[in-house]
Amino acid sequence: MTSLAMITGGLLMAVGFWGILTRRNLIRMILSLAITETGLHLVMIAAGYVRHGTAPIIDEAAVAGQTVDPVPQALVLTAIVIGVAVNALLLALIIRLYRKKGTLDVESFGELRW
Repeated sequence: MTSLAMITGGLLMAVGFWGILTRRNLIRMILSLAITETGLHLVMIAAGYVRHGTAPIIDEAAVAGQTVDPVPQALVLTAIVIGVAVNALLLALIIRLYRKKGTLDVESFGELRW
């Protein structure tokens, strides 16, 4: 199961990177970024998976080393919250850019440099 989750996460990250690099529409680029984040979350959870593991509570299973590491799960939960906030901020920025230019094509925003 772990290797399948790793492969699926890797494929999602590859599809997301491909979408970021090849798409010219800003909303599609943000969607590709979200797909990449989802693949990364899946890989992180798969990395912390322990087959037949128990909750990380001090007992005889903890002594045997059969507990699941809670750090990757906490990191993924934090990354999901941060990812949602970043996506919301980027979509708000895209709305402002669309109101200013009337298009979502990346090529039309060349003169909006610092």
